[in-house]
Amino acid sequence: MKEEIIQPGRGTILRKNDQKELKINLDSSHLDKIFLINGNNFYSQNLKKANLIVKPNDYYMLINKNDEEIEVSYSNDFSNHNTIYNPYKFELSEKAKIEPIQFVKKYNVPNGFLEVLNKWYSIKFTYPDYNLIYIKPGLGISIQTHKFRSEVWRILKGKPIIINANRVYYFVDAGTKFLNAKMMYHSILNPNNDPEQFVIVEERWSGKFNEEDIVRVFNPNNYR
Repeated sequence: MKEEIIQPGRGTILRKNDQKELKINLDSSHLDKIFLINGNNFYSQNLKKANLIVKPNDYYMLINKNDEEIEVSYSNDFSNHNTIYNPYKFELSEKAKIEPIQFVKKYNVPNGFLEVLNKWYSIKFTYPDYNLIYIKPGLGISIQTHKFRSEVWRILKGKPIIINANRVYYFVDAGTKFLNAKMMYHSILNPNNDPEQFVIVEERWSGKFNEEDIVRVFNPNNYR
């Protein structure tokens, strides 16, 4: 049996199970404050013990929304399970923002953008009726919701992992679209290891667009 401590507001690595069924064990009193990825399911509420059985070759990850640490035990040793996404891979790295001018030249960003929102893990270019979002390899945006707008994402490049409501989609092909309705959980993860392999997403919206209209329920890029 393998054990793991998850601190408040933090998550485990997103792993891929091996050929054996995996049972995840934790105190039942914590179930209402755990987010769970299990295969193609994203559980953000009504989590039950039955959901904690991971099938062979499925993906799994836990996020602690409690105010105290949680001790988790696993029926099998997960040390040989493949890491798909480590939210803390760059926790000790420099957090310099992406430099827009150099980025535009290097990655042939289309002309005509009106604004740039550059962070250390992503950069967004705003055009009159859409955004282009570029996400660094090994990183992702927060799991979030919006109250005043809905969004449509169209994947342009990079084979991302998408959280969309209560579903998870892995290594998504270019051209795939997702509707993120108001108050729906959503996120984009870039699982690529190649430092040049950005995920690129076209984002369109309806409603009131405002950067303040973001509720981040899991934001590992603001490392503690």
